[in-house]
Amino acid sequence: MFTRLALIGLAVALVLPATAQEVTPADPAVPPAGPEVQAPVGAVQRPAPPPPPARKFDPMPVALLQGLDKVTARTSTFEAKVGEPVTFGQLTILVKACQKASPIDPPESAAFLDAQERRADGTMVPVFQGWMFASSPALSAMEHPVYDVWVKDCRKSDSKARSSSKP
Repeated sequence: MFTRLALIGLAVALVLPATAQEVTPADPAVPPAGPEVQAPVGAVQRPAPPPPPARKFDPMPVALLQGLDKVTARTSTFEAKVGEPVTFGQLTILVKACQKASPIDPPESAAFLDAQERRADGTMVPVFQGWMFASSPALSAMEHPVYDVWVKDCRKSDSKARSSSKP
């Protein structure tokens, strides 16, 4: 093991002084650059890959949400128009924005939800406010002892079937 380390250290000591070039910057505020490494003769110089394009999201007027009542174990799928509150059990959910990735990008839908719970005395208590993503529901989940709500999709218009339940 010691001989390998000694050989590597010797090789580094022999190679570094031969390839290191001292660069003096024109501006004294610019720190000196490190040693430049020369490409071996005959090596193909490849340009750096381009940065990934920015994903484009299109605003949609309707969010498709799914809710779970943990007491009855029933799930319901319902639609909510942006700006119009909907109720699910004791929750009032207001979708403030719903966006869907363009068709050429990987599929993704995201909605900004504001959920409040109506208590027995009639007061509204904030439960959740933030973005939910259809592909990663656990990333920004609503934590509630009775209800779970998550985003399934964003759509251009609402369908005729407003709600469905599975016993």
